[in-house]
Amino acid sequence: MAPSLSPIRSHHVAVIGAGAAGLVAARELRREGHSVVVFERQKQVGGTWIYTDHVEPDPLSVDPTRPVVHSSVYATLRTNLPRECMGYRDFPFVARSGDQRRFPSHGEVLAYLQEFAKEFAIEEVIRFETAVERVAPATEGENGKWRVESTEKEKRVRRDEVYDAVVVCNGHYIEPRLAEIPGISSWPGKEMHSHNYRIPEPFKDQVVVLIGNSASAIDISRDIAGHAKEVHVAGRSNPADTFIKQPGYSNLWMHSMIESVHEDGSVVFQNGQMILVDVIMHCTGYKYHFPFLETNGSVTVDDNRVGPLYKHVFPPELAPWLSFIGIPWQVVPFPLFELQSKWIAGVLSGRIMLPSKEDMMEDIKSLYATLEAQGIQKRYTHRMGIAQFEYNDWLATQCGCPGTEEWRKEMYLTTGVRKRAKPETYRDEWEDHHLISQASQDFSLYTH
Repeated sequence: MAPSLSPIRSHHVAVIGAGAAGLVAARELRREGHSVVVFERQKQVGGTWIYTDHVEPDPLSVDPTRPVVHSSVYATLRTNLPRECMGYRDFPFVARSGDQRRFPSHGEVLAYLQEFAKEFAIEEVIRFETAVERVAPATEGENGKWRVESTEKEKRVRRDEVYDAVVVCNGHYIEPRLAEIPGISSWPGKEMHSHNYRIPEPFKDQVVVLIGNSASAIDISRDIAGHAKEVHVAGRSNPADTFIKQPGYSNLWMHSMIESVHEDGSVVFQNGQMILVDVIMHCTGYKYHFPFLETNGSVTVDDNRVGPLYKHVFPPELAPWLSFIGIPWQVVPFPLFELQSKWIAGVLSGRIMLPSKEDMMEDIKSLYATLEAQGIQKRYTHRMGIAQFEYNDWLATQCGCPGTEEWRKEMYLTTGVRKRAKPETYRDEWEDHHLISQASQDFSLYTH
């Protein structure tokens, strides 16, 4: 006789964060029949997409006692992916009112996330202005439940509750990583991290060096160039002799990495150039940071590798009762979060099986070994790039839903090529009209 399918189990799940990951996690968990509470420290949904002109009093964001500002978006930020490509699969990110551009501003992305929350009635399960202080196993042994301690700001309510499972969606654009610069302790200028950059006006007539090769270094350098006296971008991955004047600007240069800085205010680059500098801005990314999480060493962050995590989601020791959404980077984030959420929801209900603890550990070890063999440093463990589509398709297979649409892959790839070739104009000039029409055909299934 065929084994009978075990009944779908419903669990009480805590989701930490109501940004793009937490919102779709809540939706998928509820669709699967779980009961959900979302903890959000801000007073609205949207996470990293909520713009604020507040910045932290410590411009480098290293003081552990500082009041933390949970946003890193700057005033002129626009997406670096086209909207069709960015949205959740069954809730297309189409132009509504407001910013109609194909590469819209942060405000348009926030409005999209707010509409998503409204459409799927997610706000009714969110506790706003509630900080999660501690997440720890409630009981020893298998199938352990989780204690979640939280504080609600307004009512000054402290809660200590038990959940069957916890899904961590707290983002990774808050705790800055800094470049190490020889001589920095005696350099007299101002240092800051791009986390605390909002507007270009304060840089008027100054000489500014930005460190980084990422989207933020490129976009912020151009944002500031209209106000600063000179802008110099130093990139660790640039060849040592790099010294290139950027087209379209009279005051913007690309360099190799900084060699050293000195007490007379000078900055010396590996290419031999020396300049007197007012501000060094670190556009050097962020660290994964889970200050609330206690796992007795089952999950650690080592040189920005969160591990061990099976498929970047489940720690084998604690699976499936603890999971993480949104750890991979250099990805199309929202659709990836959506697939991770579907997988977690199905695993928790017993509809989808995980391998044994041992097999999950083996899979992780083989990933680590592959990265090492390819000479890829630990801090790039979760960087996906082109590998994201294979990953998404693997998740989709687990969930029994279709993989990434061809047009979405192609759109991502062509945008990447154009962004490198024409960083100035790629957001406003494009040729992939055939992909846009394929996307809108797909969208007609969902937009009424």
